[in-house]
Amino acid sequence: QVQLVESGGGLVQPGGSLRLSCAASVSIFNAATMAWYRQAPGKERELVARIFRGGDTIYAESVKGRFTISRDVTKDTVFLQMNSLKPEDTAVYYCHFQQRFSSEDYWGQGTQVTVSS
Repeated sequence: QVQLVESGGGLVQPGGSLRLSCAASVSIFNAATMAWYRQAPGKERELVARIFRGGDTIYAESVKGRFTISRDVTKDTVFLQMNSLKPEDTAVYYCHFQQRFSSEDYWGQGTQVTVSS
């Protein structure tokens, strides 16, 4: 069982920045991928950014150039740096862990990000 604990959400004005953290209870090298998803009210959960075990990253078109996913393997933590935030970025953000060599995956509890003036 993998536990993921997210932190760093909050209320920020448009144009502001936030940094989300996701701490895993196991080595993140046990993951094939780790990712951030988000879900806005009335909408489906969507992929925001993903980092592969080898370090490659992919982003949703809507956040390219504004968000950066990174990791600290010494702390088993993945980050999402969010800059130039927009009201449409408002959502609950979830951390995701895809187990290597398995279909098992795990989700964090979510952290609320609200972008509003």
